[in-house]
Amino acid sequence: MAYRLLVDALRLSRVNNLIIIFFTQYITAIFLLGEPVHFMQVITDFKLFALVLGTVIIAASGYYINDYYDIKIDLINKPDKVIVGRNLKRRPVLLAHLMMSLLGILMGAWVSPWLGLVNLGCAVLLWWYSNQFKRLPFVGNFVVALMTGCTLLVLGIYYHTTDLLLMVYAFFAFGITLIREIIKDIEDKEGDAQYGGLTLPIALGTRRTKYVLYFLMLCFLIFLSYFLYRLGSQKLTVYFLILLLPYLRFVYLLIKADTKIAFTHLSNYCKWLIVAGIFSIIVLNI
Repeated sequence: MAYRLLVDALRLSRVNNLIIIFFTQYITAIFLLGEPVHFMQVITDFKLFALVLGTVIIAASGYYINDYYDIKIDLINKPDKVIVGRNLKRRPVLLAHLMMSLLGILMGAWVSPWLGLVNLGCAVLLWWYSNQFKRLPFVGNFVVALMTGCTLLVLGIYYHTTDLLLMVYAFFAFGITLIREIIKDIEDKEGDAQYGGLTLPIALGTRRTKYVLYFLMLCFLIFLSYFLYRLGSQKLTVYFLILLLPYLRFVYLLIKADTKIAFTHLSNYCKWLIVAGIFSIIVLNI
């Protein structure tokens, strides 16, 4: 019984996504913001661990409250993955969300008052997103993308730096996440429409939403190219030129996509694009 509850709690928290957040923040701290000679200092920094763990806990609380509000919609969009109301009762899930949010805020505040405020803002935005923003065209997508970028920017607050390279990676995570969130809205269009959602695919239709995606993807490439030019890193530029190939394949798959399964595949594709982009942090230091 306890084992089953633990498994359901981990599934509800999207543990795979939390692992990606955890390692992304540590990889950034080790290879991007610290000198190689300070490797052990980063690994043994308890305040950094509290920062990362606080971020992960806030993210998990966001997944909890999202599924709490989306039971009816998820029964249509992904009935096989519904946990709240089936395996876990709604009230304990809500209580777990509140406790995790508070813990994440306190951990951030212990590291730095500014980080406490950031975690508080993220916790409020995640609740607001689940309760209202995600049912509005573009607003919810932008909020999730912004918070994804913030998982890297908080390291800039901790290390007191506004390093351009850190901004590039934060922008990369923001841009790909924004694209992914809109694709997820296309994927979940049926359930969202039935329960009063007004996401971009519902407001504009799938075809016009694709045009919005093409425009955003073009803007993303233009801004990323500008940032890479400003950095002047030949190694990083070559890496992202190589990454352009799977990105162009993604565009091709998006043009062809016309089924729920195809958009699910594209959503997962975006996740691996983010991982591949962040991996370049290690490549830069080889």
